[in-house]
Amino acid sequence: MGISVRLKEYMEMNGAPFRVIDHPLAYTAQGVASALHVDGKEEAKAVVVRAGEAQDTILTVLPTCYHVDLQKLGNVIGKPVRLATEHEFAKLFPDCELGAVPPFGHLYGLPVYVDQSLAEDEEIVFNAGTHREAIRMPFREFKRLAQPVICSFARTASHGNN
Repeated sequence: MGISVRLKEYMEMNGAPFRVIDHPLAYTAQGVASALHVDGKEEAKAVVVRAGEAQDTILTVLPTCYHVDLQKLGNVIGKPVRLATEHEFAKLFPDCELGAVPPFGHLYGLPVYVDQSLAEDEEIVFNAGTHREAIRMPFREFKRLAQPVICSFARTASHGNN
């Protein structure tokens, strides 16, 4: 499986500058950052969460070296949130390898919330839908295409697991 066709076509159709980067097999966002020699604050990871009693699915995007602060995110959204299980989201991204979701939730019918810390970067790097390819693009272009809600919900990894 190569780069998500849906993602590539969307970026090309909208004239977004981006570069596909091949890298050694990596199953974690931190592994991708390490393989690409990219700072963990520049590498973006997508984390799927469920919100409220209806269990709405939301895609969050934050630096690799951070975790989703579920309480903070719940306060922003106005509903309690929890991490989604792989079983709950595996079928939502049919053109992506499990765990290699790109941060373009709207392509899959999901709202996108981006942590403010990523908005400070000139460029971001993220999974291209596979465990062997990433995409680098200007953050302003990502913002234009993904139209995310930008807010603060991440915390450093030293504050526990998530």
